[in-house]
Amino acid sequence: MLTLAFDTTAEFGSLALVRDGEILAETLLHAPEGFSGMLFQQIDALLGREGVALADIDVFAAASGPGSFTGVRIGLAAAKGLAEVLGKKAVPVSNLEALSRFGSGNLRATVLDARRGEVFAALYAADSSLVIGEQVLRFPHFVEMLGDLDFEWVSPHFDPFLPALAGTSLADLPLTVVPRAIAGAIGQIAAQRVLAGAAGEPAAVEANYVRRSDAELLWREPGL
Repeated sequence: MLTLAFDTTAEFGSLALVRDGEILAETLLHAPEGFSGMLFQQIDALLGREGVALADIDVFAAASGPGSFTGVRIGLAAAKGLAEVLGKKAVPVSNLEALSRFGSGNLRATVLDARRGEVFAALYAADSSLVIGEQVLRFPHFVEMLGDLDFEWVSPHFDPFLPALAGTSLADLPLTVVPRAIAGAIGQIAAQRVLAGAAGEPAAVEANYVRRSDAELLWREPGL
């Protein structure tokens, strides 16, 4: 089974080809102005380098968030559109779950900077099951939720959170710094889900924003 996976949820994204659980190729992308004008060009370039035709892809996988609202939509729309046109499967994968795949502990606390003084965070077990659900909150609040559990920190950029751990036992816990390219992990998760029986219907693909958009937060019903 051949899976094409992409992550367009942040300024740095990635593409990957995964065959039967093995990452064949992975490319780091940088799109400070967004991925809308470059994603399909990069997909064509990757497939060309690997000698793969678009019709050869069995599963299209995309990072479903959390992350940039526009970035999430671009990636999911591409996965859904390609899958629908080619009659293939489409699978969304949480960024936080993908991060957990880089850890090695029995419990893995995945953390992404959500800005506004908040983080996207969750606690995963080694089998990818959720112990603490994905949410957006201030980092000290997440630390309180973790309590005295024995776990591993997993994050692409953990330095901003270190001051909040100073003087606590959590500062001594192991830390895995995740590379910017996570499309390979996304592809592996998606392939496993399909092999386990996931339908992969393009119409069922949904975003995993975790945080509501500014438009939703500012919207009020008339008269309220």
